[in-house]
Amino acid sequence: MTDPALPSAQPFLKTPACAPEAPAVALPFGLAYSRYVHRLAHAREGWAERAQAAAAAPIDAAWLSARFAELFDTHAVELEPALKRALRLLRNEVFAGLVERDLSGAATLDEVTGTMTDLAEFAVRAAISVIGRDLEALHGQPIGHASDEVQELMVVGMGKLGGRELNVSSDIDLIFLYDEEGDTRGGPRPLSNHEYFTKLGRRLINVLADVTEDGYVFRVDMRLRPNGDAGPLVCSLGMLEEYFVVQGREWERYAWIKGRVITDPTSAHAARVIQQLERVTTPFVFRRYLDYGVIAAIRALHAQIRGEAAKRSHGANRQHDGQAGADSARASARAPNIKLGRGGIREIEFVAQVFQLIRGGQDFALRVRPTLEVLRAAAERGLIDADVVARLTEAYRFLRQLEHRLQYIEDAQTHNLPGSAEDQLRVARMMGFADYAGLVAQLEAYQDEVAQQFEQTFADKQDSQPPCASIWHADLLDDEYTETARGQLAELGYADPDSVLERLRATRNSPRYRALSEVSRQRFDLLINRALDHAARQTDADVTIARFLDFFDAISRRASYLSLLSEYPQAMARVAHTLHASRWAADYLTRHPQLLDELLDVEALSAQPDWPAFRERVRDRLRAAEDHVEMQMDILRQEHHAETFRVLLQDLQGLLSVEHISDRLSDLADAMLDLTLETVWQQVSTRHREVPRFAVVAYGRLGGKELGYASDLDIIFLYDDDDERAPDVYASFARKLITWLTSHTAAGTLFDVDTRLRPNGAAGLMVTHFEAFRRYQMREGDNAAWVWEHQALTRARFCAGDAEIGARFEALRTAVLRQHREAGPLRDEIVAMRERVLEGHLNPTQFFDLKHDRGGMVDIEFTVQFLVLLHSEVHARLTGNKGNIALLHMAGELGLIDATRAAQVADAYRDFRARQHKLRLDGQSAARVAAGTCAHETAQVRALWAEVFGVPPVPSAPPAA
Repeated sequence: MTDPALPSAQPFLKTPACAPEAPAVALPFGLAYSRYVHRLAHAREGWAERAQAAAAAPIDAAWLSARFAELFDTHAVELEPALKRALRLLRNEVFAGLVERDLSGAATLDEVTGTMTDLAEFAVRAAISVIGRDLEALHGQPIGHASDEVQELMVVGMGKLGGRELNVSSDIDLIFLYDEEGDTRGGPRPLSNHEYFTKLGRRLINVLADVTEDGYVFRVDMRLRPNGDAGPLVCSLGMLEEYFVVQGREWERYAWIKGRVITDPTSAHAARVIQQLERVTTPFVFRRYLDYGVIAAIRALHAQIRGEAAKRSHGANRQHDGQAGADSARASARAPNIKLGRGGIREIEFVAQVFQLIRGGQDFALRVRPTLEVLRAAAERGLIDADVVARLTEAYRFLRQLEHRLQYIEDAQTHNLPGSAEDQLRVARMMGFADYAGLVAQLEAYQDEVAQQFEQTFADKQDSQPPCASIWHADLLDDEYTETARGQLAELGYADPDSVLERLRATRNSPRYRALSEVSRQRFDLLINRALDHAARQTDADVTIARFLDFFDAISRRASYLSLLSEYPQAMARVAHTLHASRWAADYLTRHPQLLDELLDVEALSAQPDWPAFRERVRDRLRAAEDHVEMQMDILRQEHHAETFRVLLQDLQGLLSVEHISDRLSDLADAMLDLTLETVWQQVSTRHREVPRFAVVAYGRLGGKELGYASDLDIIFLYDDDDERAPDVYASFARKLITWLTSHTAAGTLFDVDTRLRPNGAAGLMVTHFEAFRRYQMREGDNAAWVWEHQALTRARFCAGDAEIGARFEALRTAVLRQHREAGPLRDEIVAMRERVLEGHLNPTQFFDLKHDRGGMVDIEFTVQFLVLLHSEVHARLTGNKGNIALLHMAGELGLIDATRAAQVADAYRDFRARQHKLRLDGQSAARVAAGTCAHETAQVRALWAEVFGVPPVPSAPPAA
């Protein structure tokens, strides 16, 4: 019969009123709603008042320790029974205190789960301390053979204990580890370390889980240890590492995400073992590459868990007394288990874990343990919409609150909705609802949202077959099938079906294909079929499918990439467009298949970069990996490749002009140089100051912000630091910096770097003191800059490092460019330099070289440089590093050259750059076109050269016979 006197708990998610400071009756909410608390209160006089004291304030580690000291009889003849009693009494008071604080609105969900986690950790540590003293008296201390040090039992908390998310009636998942093999010393009955820790582990489990007249502390589950129930109770770190390598299963990766040592981590030995444990577990849990294979694995595991939950729920429902009304039947049929059923807690956990398992190997910030923190981190990185995270967070808190209220009734580890009308009302009131129908309606709404997000994340997208699925199958290798396949390919639009069939057969017959696992081969087959379909939709299907096959050959060894394209069919269309549109893009994607991930973010494909946010995000990743140098190098490369690829994709869609592309790539290079400087400086062991007085100056294409996709960086290094150690420190820093920029790692390379434009070229110092650089450029002394070095200075700028040195460089650059120069000698120097450049880039073909041939880009650049060096003394505007097109227009406006011709040459330069850019994307190493296609533009350039230098340019060398 329902008790009409049940008090109303505070409404869920509304600001609660605090519990009364001095309630008339101790534990009013606990006595009203929890039959377990009610029984405890009636069994022991004064117990409710003592438990009420626990509810007066949040329970912390200090309170647990103090209260345990009051409960534990240290003078008992047998300490272990006294320990068991004290821990159980403590646990019951904590349980009652949490019930009261939670239902009165004084405690948050985080407080409840955090307090239970603190209790579990305290109980484990207290038990080990007492049992350990007893064992040492009999067996001595366990000593490692290798280190000759005392060994400790390391208890790893898994699941919700590891994530500090323990519920009020939870069991605890534990794993027992130790560092070294060895034997005990100092006791009358020595044991091996393994035997000693096994004894300790068994007694620890008994202390925690044995049910006595006082109840239990925590049920203990050891099935997550290597080999589960069939494995030894404790294992060494060496055994754990070998197990991961040889037998570790996919689901164990998920379990170890939350694994955390819960025994005292403060000793030097414990700290070292924790570090070793991280070294063992991290590569097992977090793959270094993007691991999309986990989606199918989690999908399969979830189906298994949901099936088991349905069986258990069905069994539980059969025990109900049949008094439940229509609402009860409706709720139970829909999702009787709020943890494992549809839209339950586990589905939210899986949604969070998938981000960790896919990306945690590259992004340390995703390695946090609590579920809601993982979701927040994923939202901050744009991996999931913030509003979706907000809804999942609200649903998670609701479900966890409901979970606790279900368990408060009998202190039972249940996640099933109640079957009796009395308990339904009891739970509804605890959740702040007037009746059970209201609770069920809200629950269903949350479950629907969670299930929808889960299904969107994990829906199986591998079943759909494209129209041409019949081409790629085992019969492809049979001659009898040739005619049929040839006809199908021709019908799809392939121009040369025989060549395509030959490539397909070669792929199917290749050792790499035959070596694929069964799962990977199924995915590969599906993707080939889809590729044939997508390629057929392009204007040149034969070229596209050939690039597809090269691409698949590159990624087939990584099951994760096959999984990504299988799980996200929409990415295949973007891959097809990318492979078709540009040979360079196809090669770039093939070299860096991790960029497939970028194809999933539709918004990023059209978004403009936010460089401050980009720098801060990359800094966060670098800081998180500060103890992993190779990981930091990979992070820089991953971020650079990803941003370059975004520019490329927008370029292929026609969203960016050549100037915009160069600006983006130059800004990206500046950001990467700055971030690399900051990171590498922390790696210089001899550094003598916190922030280096060091700057990077860009020349050439980077200096003129005309960078292309594959351009190298012309840079020099300046410093302004009078410390006697500075020359050696900065020289070492510069060498290390170049190594970081140019080394090939698992993530590829960052930049090719050319430092020959520094004073005295390759014979000069790697780094130059600013004052020495100033004297060199101003020609003060015997060692002075050449004219060509002042030419290069017209396209130079500060790009990274110390901003004050950068400002001084810009001022010096202006001063150098505004020096007085005689027209005749300057003209002769630049014309002679142009001839030397031409001799170094002879064109033996009948095609026109857009860059180096007469009438091409170099003629325009030399002309602009001459105008800047000759006229900046009078016209300071010319010193601005505005790019060749802007400077040409400026020279025309100032009357230094004919304004009309200036505009025509500016248009020619823009046209040359666009043509060069397209040829680079088509995979051409030299930018050469049919001679007649640029006749008008080259004529304008030659005419300007004649106008400026007084003589027509010497024609390019004739093509070789």
